[in-house]
Amino acid sequence: MTWMRWAPAMERALYDPDGGFYRRPEGPAGHFRTSVHASPRFARAVARLLLEVDEALGRPEELALVDVGAGRGELLTGVLAELPGEVLARLRPYGVELAERPAGLPSTVLWTDALPRGLTGLLFANEWLDNVPLDAGEVDGDGVLRYREVDTATGEERLGEPVSAADAAWAERWWPVTEPGGVVEFGGPRDAAWARAVAGLERGLAVAVDYGHTAGRRPPFGTYAGFRDGREVAPVPDGSCDVTAHVALDSIAAPGLHSLWTTQREALRALGVSGERPSLALASTDPAGYLRALSGAGEGAELTDPGGLGGFGWVLQAVHMSVPESLESVPGWQTLGS
Repeated sequence: MTWMRWAPAMERALYDPDGGFYRRPEGPAGHFRTSVHASPRFARAVARLLLEVDEALGRPEELALVDVGAGRGELLTGVLAELPGEVLARLRPYGVELAERPAGLPSTVLWTDALPRGLTGLLFANEWLDNVPLDAGEVDGDGVLRYREVDTATGEERLGEPVSAADAAWAERWWPVTEPGGVVEFGGPRDAAWARAVAGLERGLAVAVDYGHTAGRRPPFGTYAGFRDGREVAPVPDGSCDVTAHVALDSIAAPGLHSLWTTQREALRALGVSGERPSLALASTDPAGYLRALSGAGEGAELTDPGGLGGFGWVLQAVHMSVPESLESVPGWQTLGS
């Protein structure tokens, strides 16, 4: 058996150059379906958001689009296909990903494994933070919070050493546990990763999209999960499957910025994605158009289903810019204290 804390085990299983899950040629789409893969309407909504960010920024000479955790560039490709030529002429698209540049990606896309800096535009991270490695802890029978360790070959867990002062402080602030058996997933690495991403914007909007939770709704037993070949499997960190954990969405937000926490359902509806079925009258006047509209409604319904993809959390943070027009009416915007 090889016992490790969860953070290094995830790091090796997902990103090791010699067999990490995200280094595989098939990419994430070979194993699970994200909003990007579910419908082109998702990329269309992101494109609309980018255009509104561009307008709010005063149409800068160079407009950045940063896709963090870009997979195989599916979202970037979809967004670029929706943009008018005038915007494309000013656009600087980035795909931030550890895997090699995928074949067929538009030549204008800069593919990099480092977060870019000094940008003006939209930074979008779809299902990125849930794959940032993190440790977990559990309160033992004596009330001591200890790290959980995992056997990388079987996924079996055991308790290890007491947690560090930094992780104990994070848990006390964001995810307090005191009863024996209480579990916490230490979100400090995700907070730091998101802070680095947002710091790359001089002006613009940063958006994180992930399954997550907030204070008062923390999962009592943790959220580590595995996915392979379209199925949920045991989260064994051996490189054979994706290993993920939900995100503490309230802890990640960088202080001092105008920010919003909402659901994908609310965000996409504000950006024009609807699951509303077309009128039956259209079927008699334009049968082909009715079928297209019906198909689009089905895709919109999937993207906004509160029990599925619509239940994703969106964290939006505006950096030296006003709120994009479509999102102004979404309740909950607030300026965070430093």
